[in-house]
Amino acid sequence: MIDALLAFLVLLALAACRVPLAFAMALVGFGALALTQSLPAAISSTVQTVMQTGGLYTLSVIPLFTLMGNLVTRSGLSKELYTAAYSFVGHRPGGLATSTIVACAGFGAICGSSLATAATMARVALPEMEVRRYKPGLATASIAAGGTLGILIPPSVIMVLYGLMTDTSIGALFAAGVLPGIVATLFYVGAVRWTTWRDPAAGPRGERVSLRDRLVALREVWRVLALFGVVLGGIYGGVFTPTEAAGIGAAGAFLIALARRELRLYDYVEVLVDSACTSAMIFAVLLGALIFANYVNFTSMSSDLVALIEAHRVHPLAVIFMMIAIYVLLGCLLESISMIVLTVPVFYPIVQGLGFDLVWFGILVVVVTEISLITPPVGMNVFVLRAFTPHVPTGVIFRGLVPFVVVDFVRIAILALVPAISLALPTWLKLIR
Repeated sequence: MIDALLAFLVLLALAACRVPLAFAMALVGFGALALTQSLPAAISSTVQTVMQTGGLYTLSVIPLFTLMGNLVTRSGLSKELYTAAYSFVGHRPGGLATSTIVACAGFGAICGSSLATAATMARVALPEMEVRRYKPGLATASIAAGGTLGILIPPSVIMVLYGLMTDTSIGALFAAGVLPGIVATLFYVGAVRWTTWRDPAAGPRGERVSLRDRLVALREVWRVLALFGVVLGGIYGGVFTPTEAAGIGAAGAFLIALARRELRLYDYVEVLVDSACTSAMIFAVLLGALIFANYVNFTSMSSDLVALIEAHRVHPLAVIFMMIAIYVLLGCLLESISMIVLTVPVFYPIVQGLGFDLVWFGILVVVVTEISLITPPVGMNVFVLRAFTPHVPTGVIFRGLVPFVVVDFVRIAILALVPAISLALPTWLKLIR
């Protein structure tokens, strides 16, 4: 186990020197195997990992869902989602901020990327909130926090990565993310209401919308609802696999983009290039993580840690909360994908050895990864917003996020203590099939 800890220290040192994490993990994993085994063994293991992983049919889900999200993002559907949400809740205190949270949840359901959700909603919601004199803290915080819903509400690239690394059903993970996603949305709405209760001037009420206009607004988002229903309904109903669903979703997003006539030929080329670059980055990080995981598995570090936990009679839930604390600390230094690929190969055998459900643990990992997107000093969603609000100090955004971070910690405690919230839908779907 000491050898594995030394390898982690070397890895962190390389990351601190700004070596890309994908290359750092591959280099440390390959070098450690060469030192402890032999150079031919390290070469053989690395080649086998690259060949087997590169040939996985299930990996095609990543570029397809990425393409679907990019097409939807560039098609301008976010405006319709925001208008529909505002028509129902805009007249309440903090109504625009609440509308932003709800619209982020809807957009995240077809996008799967927190950064893209935050960036897109910033373009749509910020001008409206500035016109209605929302305080910058609440305006920016609602977008940054709402953007995190993009990786929890399925389909989610983070869930796909976790499923591939732990050999867990991606369909079960998608089903498990639905109820926690609804809970997260309600908690964030509660954070908005608490903020406006303390300071009514932070989020003035908007105008009440008539029933007729509400129905018109709903009619404008039928394409989004249909795409979401087809993709997830097909997976949950057993009609097609997650990989097939990703292909259908990408094709559906392409047809929506054509029907809306918002994109030029150059825009389609740009979407394809961006999707390819994002997918290549994810694949590189995944391969590096698997090469490093080969060495970690060779050292029996996970079984040693399980034995240590049992010897000291540590309560299994206490171990889970320790892991959550580690994720929170890592979230202050690393971005979400790096965090997942670095820790999951070590943590999931321990979780499995303690008898916990890997689907439930996967939801906890995704939720705690959400928190890292809005906590200092990294807070990727915050820095995305800074590009749209250079006049708002970073400190103001982080202070506005305090209520959202507080409800996040309450939420993850509830999900950890009540696994049924995450497992109810996957269990029910399994029973009716």
